[in-house]
Amino acid sequence: LLRPAAGRVRCLGVDLLAHPRRVRPQIGLVPQEVALYGALSVRENLTFFGRMYGLAGRRLADGVEGGLEAAGLTEAAQRPVRELSGGMRRRANLAAGLVHSPGLLFLDEPTVGVDAQSRARILDSLGRLAAAGTAMVYTTHYMEEAQELSHRVGIIDHGELIALGTQAELTRQVQETDTLILHIGENE
Repeated sequence: LLRPAAGRVRCLGVDLLAHPRRVRPQIGLVPQEVALYGALSVRENLTFFGRMYGLAGRRLADGVEGGLEAAGLTEAAQRPVRELSGGMRRRANLAAGLVHSPGLLFLDEPTVGVDAQSRARILDSLGRLAAAGTAMVYTTHYMEEAQELSHRVGIIDHGELIALGTQAELTRQVQETDTLILHIGENE
């Protein structure tokens, strides 16, 4: 939404500044706070967000079904979001970010405050998406999630990127033979 003061941005092979309308439909967002309508069913929410992305007909129906399946919510599709458990709401939030099959997905702490079962289901879904080629920018305080899902990890401290690399590269940077999790845990 804001133009950079300098530099270039390429997203999914397209110059974002020159062709923003070609890139935006390819981006999905899963915000930290659940951003769904509580009175609507899960299916109605996914249909609404799919339409917001310009989906209609078979593409919309497939996107809704794919989102429900990815989030493990097919059986809860008709339930109002406000009646779901916290973990199920998080999974519905994820499904809304996936309904249009984005090529790039931004996730802001999608597992914070969820039960172990929902967390495992979310991580499994994200792992399958990554294996299928979906690029992700994943924000988390849980280093084990970063290790499990990411091939590159960036560490931000007070708004500044202080380290970037694979787990092995970051471990070498801090001159530890153990995992990055242990090193970060020792400095908290």
